[in-house]
Amino acid sequence: MLHIVALVFAVALIYILDVAVVSYFKGWRYNRKAAAWGCKPAALRPHKYPGGLDMIMDAIRADKRHQIPNFFEDLFFNKMKNIDTFRQYIFGDLIIATVNPENIKALLAKKFEDFDLGEVRRGNFWPFLGNGIFTADGQDWTHSRAQLRPQFTRNQVADLELEEKHVKDLLRHLPIDSTGWTGKVNLQPIFFRLTLDSATEFLFGESVHSQISTLPPTARTENDDLANATGLDLVEVGRAFDRATHALGKRARLAKYYWLYNPKQFRDDCNLIHRFADFFVKRALNTDLEHTDGGKYVFLNEIAKATCDPIEIRSQLLNIFLAGRDTTAGLLGWVFWVLARHPYIFEKLRQIVLANFGTYESPRDISFATLKACSYLQHVMSETLRLYPSVPLNSRRANKDTMIPTGGGLDGSSPIFVPKGTQVDYAVHVMHRRKDIWGDDALEFKPERWVGRKTGWEFLPFNGGPRICLGQQFALTEAGYVIVRLLQKFDKIENLGHTTEKDLLYQYSVTTAPWEVTLRMRVAEA
Repeated sequence: MLHIVALVFAVALIYILDVAVVSYFKGWRYNRKAAAWGCKPAALRPHKYPGGLDMIMDAIRADKRHQIPNFFEDLFFNKMKNIDTFRQYIFGDLIIATVNPENIKALLAKKFEDFDLGEVRRGNFWPFLGNGIFTADGQDWTHSRAQLRPQFTRNQVADLELEEKHVKDLLRHLPIDSTGWTGKVNLQPIFFRLTLDSATEFLFGESVHSQISTLPPTARTENDDLANATGLDLVEVGRAFDRATHALGKRARLAKYYWLYNPKQFRDDCNLIHRFADFFVKRALNTDLEHTDGGKYVFLNEIAKATCDPIEIRSQLLNIFLAGRDTTAGLLGWVFWVLARHPYIFEKLRQIVLANFGTYESPRDISFATLKACSYLQHVMSETLRLYPSVPLNSRRANKDTMIPTGGGLDGSSPIFVPKGTQVDYAVHVMHRRKDIWGDDALEFKPERWVGRKTGWEFLPFNGGPRICLGQQFALTEAGYVIVRLLQKFDKIENLGHTTEKDLLYQYSVTTAPWEVTLRMRVAEA
């Protein structure tokens, strides 16, 4: 027995010594290369407990309060005293965090070849999304990008007839009382169902009609054929997608230990979503698409013309599905969360909408081009995306020894050495709120700040560089159309929610949305 104890002790001691020796020589090599490159270390984020356990617990508590973006703000603006780039050690791993536009430009563009998404993200997302554009690196990513780029041309983005059907379904969830007002309603889940319906129709060729499915049973007819064909509960497919997306967020916050969170519900949800997507993929692959004439544009059919690999097709569909559905629903939620708290902006925007696009009953000239040309509408969406970006925190991982241009040394002006394998986090949410960039009113919602403003890397609602979001015009066009139609329909808005900017709650999975958008609106007189 004593021999076994001695052996275990000896093995443990050898392991500790090995780690210490490797760490020493690794640190020596890093310091030598950093000095040769003129790099200096970034400020160190202090921690109380070994492994940065206190920092992890702070993040978990913020997550439970639904205030992770607020946590980022407090970290940079208060705890780190406005230092825009710092380093921290989590379980011994170096992580660099930045809100500096020049550093983010280096990550996403100037040194694009030096940084990947990395194996941690790929491993986290794989059970749900497979190997698609949001998980792939290198040649796999280049292939995905080339395959998907043609699918986001103006003709595809501008199909607003499709969107009109789903807006009308949305309005069925806003019953009007005898005074002309809607009842108290939380718009956020309604927006999620709207974008689920439009995304499934655009991607798969058929809507799941989730909005109809939540109406009284007498109205549930539109999706019966699809439900019968797939043999699936389509309402449950939508719920599974929501749960799986939130599970990805929880796994992401565990970093390289994402695999510790792998509940049966997550596995079951991924399986259900795959069965749903596989039904459409199989149908497309069994159809002679090259000789199919006319009809509406279907994303799946175009991808199926380029590859016959069912797993590749499914992965690309689910990657685009995640981005296209959740980001637009979040943007719509934030716009109406803000408008309910700024009725004068609602009124100004409404008058501009009426002048440009007519009334609800007599709309005119609503198109991709006219929505994009409506300056104040675009300013409202830009200001919303500034304060409430869809992806508040993102990251890259160095695939070689490299550096970022600024943030090192006592004055923060020197480049920072980034060893191979180091994760670099960038918090767009915080960068969009920096007063030294946006002015003393940075935390205020002011669409007018966009008049004549040209932006660079300080504004990244859709990322930047070679990985800039392919679907940004799709999202802005869909959101703009829904905003226009709702402001044509309603002439007053009243906030019935309890949260303010200070105690704002977020739904934060991979993207963000308001926890609730509770309000009521008054129908405009004909």
